[in-house]
Amino acid sequence: MSDTPATWALVGPTACGKTAAALAIAQKVDIEIISVDSALIYKGMDTGTAKPSAIELSQVPHHLIDIIDPAESYSAARFVQDTTRLIDEIRARGRTPLLVGGTMLYIKALLDGLDEMPSADLTVRAMIDAQMLAKGCPALHAELAQVDPITAARLAPGDTQRVQRALEVWHCTGRPLSSFHRQASDTPRPPAHHAKVVSLEPNDRAWLHHRIAQRFDLMMQAGFLSEVAQLRQRPDLHVGLASIRCVGYRQVWEALDAGLDLSQPAVLQEVTQKAVAATRQLAKRQITWLRSMPQRIVVPCDQEHAIHKVYEAFGIKPA
Repeated sequence: MSDTPATWALVGPTACGKTAAALAIAQKVDIEIISVDSALIYKGMDTGTAKPSAIELSQVPHHLIDIIDPAESYSAARFVQDTTRLIDEIRARGRTPLLVGGTMLYIKALLDGLDEMPSADLTVRAMIDAQMLAKGCPALHAELAQVDPITAARLAPGDTQRVQRALEVWHCTGRPLSSFHRQASDTPRPPAHHAKVVSLEPNDRAWLHHRIAQRFDLMMQAGFLSEVAQLRQRPDLHVGLASIRCVGYRQVWEALDAGLDLSQPAVLQEVTQKAVAATRQLAKRQITWLRSMPQRIVVPCDQEHAIHKVYEAFGIKPA
């Protein structure tokens, strides 16, 4: 290892096995893990985010987990600021920073830099908020598809926050949000950070779908419904917050808001199916993001001995 440790990134869609692979790497290399997950940042949201267990967290230093309350907001810009500081601190300790997660916006912001976007306009935002309440997110997503089909294609119809932001940019500037991304990508610029990126991606999408369903079942057995019910007791939390819009949480929260009886097997099954479907859609979007990163080294996570391929990609001797 050189005097200045490299920065590594282990990315991939949800449920692909990133946590297990990162802990295996920790047995071979002196690393510290920086979480790249927009759900793990929230305190009190443990079961539904598949947060590493206390035992797992004790095996290697972890950062950017349990750092804010669910009522607070966090941004890609703040992630870049926090991670830049952490990388320097970890390197100063002679260890290798290992970025682990699947929030691709964070990874892209760190590696490619942040695009110059128009600032928020509170008047326009209030107008869009009112439309969201009156029409619902799918209707506003359809409106976005008329003015910015590129952005609409990459956003889920229920992605309230990002649909609102894209419409806000359109109303404020008369330009689609995608045009800002294109302008930034058309202008060559050096990487904001250098990192070796290894991506765990399945050859067989059905393998990932099975793992997603299996993991959600385990979450339910571990008390996920009770966790959501406890969060709902707080008057400052609601489904409009980024924390509560996390997959799984949103579906259960909305079912409880609708007065559904989740003790009824048929009702619980329907909510479970919605949560699993939303998680599969998230994984699909994550894979789409990953395919736009030509620098990544792809390791098929559904093949035998995938961890040895990860070792090889990072230059780790397996013995």
